[in-house]
Amino acid sequence: MWVPAAPTDTRPATAPVATLSELEWRRLEAEHARRADALTAGHRARRQRQERHPVEDFLWTYYSVKPGELRRWHPGAGVALAGAAADRGDWKHYTADGDAARVDLDAFLARRGGTVEYVERLLEATRGRAPQLGCFGLHEWAMVYRSTPEQLRHIGLPLRVGHAATDRVVESHRITCTHFDAFRFFTQPAIPLNTLQPTRETQPELEQPGCLHAGMDLYKWAAKLGPIVPGELLLDAFVLARDIREVDMRASPYDVTGYTGADGRALAPIPIETADGKREYAALQRGFADRGNVLRERLVAVIRGARRSAPSAGPRP
Repeated sequence: MWVPAAPTDTRPATAPVATLSELEWRRLEAEHARRADALTAGHRARRQRQERHPVEDFLWTYYSVKPGELRRWHPGAGVALAGAAADRGDWKHYTADGDAARVDLDAFLARRGGTVEYVERLLEATRGRAPQLGCFGLHEWAMVYRSTPEQLRHIGLPLRVGHAATDRVVESHRITCTHFDAFRFFTQPAIPLNTLQPTRETQPELEQPGCLHAGMDLYKWAAKLGPIVPGELLLDAFVLARDIREVDMRASPYDVTGYTGADGRALAPIPIETADGKREYAALQRGFADRGNVLRERLVAVIRGARRSAPSAGPRP
């Protein structure tokens, strides 16, 4: 009996590569540079004057991304830049393709595959959980608990309510920090007060979108994914991290009223030790959770798009 041959899958094994004209990508590159320069202007000016900003400096020390790196534009995975071979052919993670240049996805995924898989798993797990809105930023208070003035992480910043009152706030609240990279800075007396004992290994199981530090870390993950992340997405993650950092310190036991935020206004305290302060913090926290989940979805889409665009990708089912 005649049996028809199985149909041949004629679809391309990889996603098609989009090509931007030189005029178009240079326009996008210039727009990105202007936006990055505006976002980093205050930091760069303070650095020249050798001035510290204990709120915003965190974004440049803890995450260690330099302004010049933030300024460098990438089109993302699966995009070729016409006429860019001379400019970008020798950039890290790039390859020339005729007179065009694009991210060398096979090489990038071969070198950074473990990181990419971890970030994808962490972001997907976090996005799938309901945000917890009852921590009230007490992680910052637990980093001060029963410490002396010379032991404070932000030496030179006064405590808004003093050491004794700070300790009473910690002792009168339930501490529910889920984020390892916040928990690891708790003072020794504060560690057993936390209802959880997060570790690096349990991070994917505990991370949740209501956590301010998990929201700030989206900037870290976007930076770690490097050239497969479009420039706009990297800057969007930076803006979220900056906005969260301001709230993180406004709700902390430190007095930051002598510093201004990105809008140029003095940073007003969020007194989480009061009912009104708790309501304000939780409302801001919910907004950050929503914004963070949008970025998580975009970053996961970037990762999956990079895999589809890699030349070594096999036939798609």
